Amino acid sequence: MSEINTDVITGLGLNSYESTKTEPIDNSLGQEDFLKLMTTQLSNQDPLKPMENGEFIGELAQFSTVTGIEELTVAFESLAQSFSQWQTLQGASLVGRDVLVPAEDFEFQSGETVAGAISLPSSGTGVTVDVYNEAGQVVRSMDLGTQASGLHDFTWDGLTNDGTEAPSGTYEFKSRAMLGEGTEALYTLVSGEVNSVALGGEDSGLVLQVQGLGNVDFNSVFRIGS
Repeated sequence: MSEINTDVITGLGLNSYESTKTEPIDNSLGQEDFLKLMTTQLSNQDPLKPMENGEFIGELAQFSTVTGIEELTVAFESLAQSFSQWQTLQGASLVGRDVLVPAEDFEFQSGETVAGAISLPSSGTGVTVDVYNEAGQVVRSMDLGTQASGLHDFTWDGLTNDGTEAPSGTYEFKSRAMLGEGTEALYTLVSGEVNSVALGGEDSGLVLQVQGLGNVDFNSVFRIGS
């Protein structure tokens, strides 16, 4: 039996049986190992009987693809982190400013005023904003008359229909208008001051803590005021 030349094995970056008796053998083969094997194959082949290199090239291409994907993943992670930091800095500038957001209800303090807006898909008549208390009763109806399509601001002065101050509590705006031949509910928004800004979880972005409205997703902000 011919003797194995250990110098050749060492040159390929591999270990002989004797040198690995006391150490576990690493069966994994990386891209660098493939390059060494391919170089050795090409340097020792018979020019008149060239060996097939297709499998080596195919494997090497796969290694290159995996390496590229890993580098791209790292780049995207870095980009996402930078965007998150930028978004936080931008969000900090919103503190103390008013934002217009959709809200089912809001916390009201007696003596205050509350601003909001309605959105009309087309011009309408008999545009009305009703203020409901926690019991579902209408405490104030505000007639905005005829309005064109678009966004229209309104303000509730905190008074009831009989002119007295509404007590503190949870309230809700509901609006309606005559559009065409029937009365339709309108998209209603409420304005509130941003008290603080924070980053949400992995699946959410910036979260605003809005006075009277609680936590609001930044993506739902319709308009930013002064």
